[in-house]
Amino acid sequence: MSFTSGPKPGQGTKLLIELGPLVAFFAANWLGGIFWGTGVFMAATAVALAVSWTLTGKLAMVPLVSAVFVAVFGALTIWLHSDLFIKVKVTLVNLLFGAVLLGGAVMGRSYLKLIMGEAVKLTEAAWRTLSIRWGVFFLGLAFLNEIVWRNFPTDQWVNFKVFGLLPLTLLFALANAPFMSKHMIEDDQAGEP
Repeated sequence: MSFTSGPKPGQGTKLLIELGPLVAFFAANWLGGIFWGTGVFMAATAVALAVSWTLTGKLAMVPLVSAVFVAVFGALTIWLHSDLFIKVKVTLVNLLFGAVLLGGAVMGRSYLKLIMGEAVKLTEAAWRTLSIRWGVFFLGLAFLNEIVWRNFPTDQWVNFKVFGLLPLTLLFALANAPFMSKHMIEDDQAGEP
């Protein structure tokens, strides 16, 4: 979703926008418990989206979808006073992303290319492979989240969400960097079949 093109934020600003809500969630949970953490997470996510919109003039699809899930499941968590909803949100978001990427690959579409295609130029075969890899990875994260929230106390689940899921995602992205580098194409080749 993009309406206008604004200046691009620096890497530090971008990192703060992306990680700010997660850090706020962790800190608020540590200080006041899961319900305070959830409320702060909802507010920080809304602020991050607003700042991103202000700085870039657009809303990226993945953070927008995540923000909708945070709002809905966060509201259910607070309203029903049950941490089940904020825990299951992680599973459902990862299931959704995994299903979309794998479903797209089956139908011959690379939704990953739609998200990253402006920044990275790869062959169609490479986009398909990456879509499958990321789709399976997101399904794995959903499964892992289910194991953790069902078998550990809430504070340990919060630690896993903040200090487990993010590093796993970064490591997976780094592990795919050589593959992407190997299949990168020049701009003049990007339009060729």
